[in-house]
Amino acid sequence: MLPWHQYLMAVIYILAGINHFRNPKMYERIMPPYVPAHKSMVVLSGVAEMILGLMLLTPENQHLAAWGIIAMLIVFFTVHIHMLINEKASLKLPKWVLILRFPLQIVLIWWAYQYT
Repeated sequence: MLPWHQYLMAVIYILAGINHFRNPKMYERIMPPYVPAHKSMVVLSGVAEMILGLMLLTPENQHLAAWGIIAMLIVFFTVHIHMLINEKASLKLPKWVLILRFPLQIVLIWWAYQYT
């Protein structure tokens, strides 16, 4: 049986992926301009989050899922940087919230690493 925190992580990524389809415009707005095909990338990243979350639930796939999540989170740093330096992409969040996302991202990477 998997530990509760692994189920929690899986649910978080599955729900985050679903949210890409519930609120795609928000995700499109925060994407850096150098990322091509924003709509397609929102769909792909949402599908990836859902698949990785589901894979995290199976012991034989959890290590692949964890490495995929780590790679995805590293790529997402570019979005966080873009949100921090571009007011239109900031979603009107306070700067301190945008800055706190960086250490949170590191914690999420560490958490995923526990399942590699």
